[in-house]
Parts: sequence; C-alpha cells; structure tokens
Amino acid sequence: QVQLVESGGGLVQPGGSLRLSCAASGIIFSIDAMGWYRQVPGKQRELVATITSGGRTNYEDSVKGRFTISRDVAKNTGYLQMNSLKPEDTAVYYCNADIRSGWPPRSLEVWGQGTLVTVSS
Repeated sequence: QVQLVESGGGLVQPGGSLRLSCAASGIIFSIDAMGWYRQVPGKQRELVATITSGGRTNYEDSVKGRFTISRDVAKNTGYLQMNSLKPEDTAVYYCNADIRSGWPPRSLEVWGQGTLVTVSS
C-alpha cells in the first residue's frame, strides 16, 4: 500500500518559479520511475517530465530548459522545479510513480491527488 502526496502548488506571477514535491509513503521496496503530468479542464492529461531509477530524464518540449525533474531516493520524494512560468503552464499537476510494494513485491502504478498551479498576473 503506497500513497503519493503532492505539495507546492499555488499562485505565481508569469516568469516566476515554483517547486513541486511528491512524497511517497507506505511499504516501498523500490521506485522504478517517477513522472509529473498536468491537466486542464477539457483537455487530456499531458506528460510533463519523467525520471527513471537510473536518473534518466525526459521532458515535454514546451517545458524543456524551464522545468527540472529530480528525486531524493533516501526520502522517497520527487521534485519538479518550475522556472520561467507562463500562463499556459496553469494546470493541475499530478505525480505518478511505478513502485514495487508489498510482499512479495508487486509493481504498482500510483497517482497523487494533484496540486493546482496558477500562473497569472
């Protein structure tokens, strides 16, 4: 049983920065990968960034050079550093992770509850 909790969202001015956190708790044997997604009303959920257990990262084109995904393995926590924010970045941001949990360990896909990021003047 695993839970992901996002935090760090809020209201920010265009050009500003936010740092989102994704904390995993529960019986965790390993986190194979973690990602951040975002969704606005009426649109599909969009992959923003991913990081593998080996540290390989990938980004959606519109956030390259502005966002950075990272993780603290010891804390079972992932982060999304968001710089140079634009109004079009406004969305609910969700954390997702592929986690091995329980005994025997099973591979699970877990989603957080989402945190709202609003970029507006």
